[in-house]
Amino acid sequence: MSDFDFLTGNWDIANRRRADFLDADSAWEDFPGVSTASRHFDGGANFDETVFPTKGTAGLTLRLYDPERGEWSLYRSSSSTGLLFPPVTGRFTDGTGVFHGDDTYHGKDVRARFTWSGITQDTARWEQAFSVDGGDTWLSNWVMDLTRH
Repeated sequence: MSDFDFLTGNWDIANRRRADFLDADSAWEDFPGVSTASRHFDGGANFDETVFPTKGTAGLTLRLYDPERGEWSLYRSSSSTGLLFPPVTGRFTDGTGVFHGDDTYHGKDVRARFTWSGITQDTARWEQAFSVDGGDTWLSNWVMDLTRH
């Protein structure tokens, strides 16, 4: 239930994101971010805000643990849209968290996957990938390398 306790605190983030999330030939862009995360519900909830100063935007993520199903639901929003994206759900196994959900990107149905890995006291990695074929193939389109500050 306390899988996201590692995230509590302040982080510097090196972002690497494709210009087009569905185009394998799309150029990557690098930009900074800073994040603050907090723990709630005795570890059964986690909330963070990430600011992207060079982009003029921010994102929020609320993570909630369902003890009956033994899985997390992750809900995110962006200041650029003001909308709550559909959740991704999943769990941690052997220190890696994998979460899946259905979404749309530029009007196209996609399957989204978030992966948390490389978790230490002072580092972590988050990666987003999309699939347009129901999860048979995946295209990584955003990577965040977090370093505690």
